[in-house]
Amino acid sequence: MLTQELKTQLQAYMQRITLPIEIEASLDDSQAAGELRALLETIAGMSEKVQLSVEGADSRRPSFRIRRSGSAMDLRFAAVPLGHEFSSLVLALLWAGGHPPKVEASVLENIRGLSGPMDFEVFMSLSCHNCPEVVQALSLMAITNSAISVTVVDGALFQDEVNARNIMAVPMVFMNGQMFGSGRMGVEEILAKVDTGSAARDAAKLNAKDAFDVLVVGGGPAGAAAAVYAARKGIRTGIAAERMGGQTNDTLGIENYISVLETDGPKFSAALESHVRAYDVDVMNLQRAKKIVPAAVPGGLIQVELDNGAVLSSRSVIVTTGARWRNVNVPGEQEYKNKGVAYCPHCDGPLFKGKRTAVIGGGNSGVEAAIDLAGIVAHVTLIEFADQLKADAVLVAKLKSLSNVTIITNAQTTAITGENGRVSALHYRDRVSGEETRVAVEGIFVQIGLVPNTEWLKGTLDLSPHGEIVVDAKGQTSLPGVFAAGDVTTVPYKQIVIAAGEGAKAALSAFDYLIRTPEPVCETEPVA
Repeated sequence: MLTQELKTQLQAYMQRITLPIEIEASLDDSQAAGELRALLETIAGMSEKVQLSVEGADSRRPSFRIRRSGSAMDLRFAAVPLGHEFSSLVLALLWAGGHPPKVEASVLENIRGLSGPMDFEVFMSLSCHNCPEVVQALSLMAITNSAISVTVVDGALFQDEVNARNIMAVPMVFMNGQMFGSGRMGVEEILAKVDTGSAARDAAKLNAKDAFDVLVVGGGPAGAAAAVYAARKGIRTGIAAERMGGQTNDTLGIENYISVLETDGPKFSAALESHVRAYDVDVMNLQRAKKIVPAAVPGGLIQVELDNGAVLSSRSVIVTTGARWRNVNVPGEQEYKNKGVAYCPHCDGPLFKGKRTAVIGGGNSGVEAAIDLAGIVAHVTLIEFADQLKADAVLVAKLKSLSNVTIITNAQTTAITGENGRVSALHYRDRVSGEETRVAVEGIFVQIGLVPNTEWLKGTLDLSPHGEIVVDAKGQTSLPGVFAAGDVTTVPYKQIVIAAGEGAKAALSAFDYLIRTPEPVCETEPVA
């Protein structure tokens, strides 16, 4: 089941376990149960600190529970945690076995301070690259606080339960039987949702910070590069990001970042954050910017207001808030989001195994999504607005070779409809004949490009007709002291490597601005 390379790595990790742990498996006669038993026996054979029992009585089978011996710890996996979740399994074993997690002490203190009971269930798929962060965050909480119980469920393995609970996107989290959240969430974000006083405490800490020389707003490739380049100049640098890594967190394969032959989005995102933290940068994660207030005088402090009420001040600001998936904006899209309408085929595709699906968009992203889905679902209908697909020829050729794919061009999506709380059909209009058509589907994947995250900047600085920040060759915006870089700007070709280069350039431009713009002198009234 495990390659020799994985076994070697696992063996090394198992040596770090210092406290005895128990694994209790609940098995049946299924093939998955046999695979799980083999995996757990391999793990138990690698450390004398691990005791394995197969006499569990969990209602979900196959599954297993991890706990520190003598504790009330309750962390369960109703899954064979391989694929993207293998790292989640390894970390759970390490943390349960006494190996300290790499999180700030204040985070662990906040987890310990939570009162329960809190019973979490997180539904994931082994091919989902967004799921491990949520799984690992909740696992850490269960291991740290016995009032918190967590069950990790592989949606593909427990399809009947997924259908019964109308789960059509992962990761999907329930707490005490009620919907808690969906999509990628880190431990700090989860804590903010369960600890209602955390936002006010966080705002107070941010308000107390001294002014920065360079404040980067946004934590994707452009933001990370800007922060690193600014910090290397020896000036006071801060980065306020809604999520470190930005949209790269939602990217599966990255094979065109020069010098990195191949990686995936979450790994790349973690590497960005690690690089930033290697320098003297004040990292303020999970912070959404609400407004920029220009300096009152030339060279004065620019203010950035955050959603939580905090205000940060800086002599210069670099905006790198990136872009997000574009919505198709038709009736039914919002109503059925996460109920059949999805935006990540890699994450949610396995939930539609054997079902009929549609992809909206004929560019590279749309065609790649259709190709991926074709190997999982019963049928894929690709809808393209233009008269031909816009994807690379090699991708189009591959798509056309698949027998369970239908390609429809010159089609305008007009509505998404559903039955019993989930998607049942996509409606489109033929742009030539005007004929209306209904396509029966159970899943719809929207892949039609990006929208810049600039709504909060309207009326503050110049934006293009497409909502992008207008910048000059140095990344300067129309507002003195405010620079911008990456997908949020008018710079063409939205690529990771271009965003990183533009971020570095914006930081150099901000530094040049600082050394050429004297700080205003505050004159005081003469004392009588």
